Amino acid sequence: MNPSRRTFVIACIGAASSLGLQGRVLAAGSAPKLDESDPQAKQYGYVHDASKVDARRNPNYKVGQTCANCSLFSGESGQESGGCLIFSDKQVAAKGWCNQYTNS
Repeated sequence: MNPSRRTFVIACIGAASSLGLQGRVLAAGSAPKLDESDPQAKQYGYVHDASKVDARRNPNYKVGQTCANCSLFSGESGQESGGCLIFSDKQVAAKGWCNQYTNS
């Protein structure tokens, strides 16, 4: 592979990745909302309302933790729901919580 061909291939891969990521970001606004009965939601102990977290089953939960202040949440401030890196194809409630909560 000569240098100009290599440069072209690398540029195409970068452009395709960028377009794919843009498509996911644009589609996030129209993504369905995560249901608590979803198998992945159950796996991570997701609830729509963090005030209803069972503290005995989720000892890591602390009052005040919500999806909206989690570092994995990608929604806009003030919106009722938004994207999440854990549940990439669905939106989570800003007032929700799951056991993957992190604020790092």
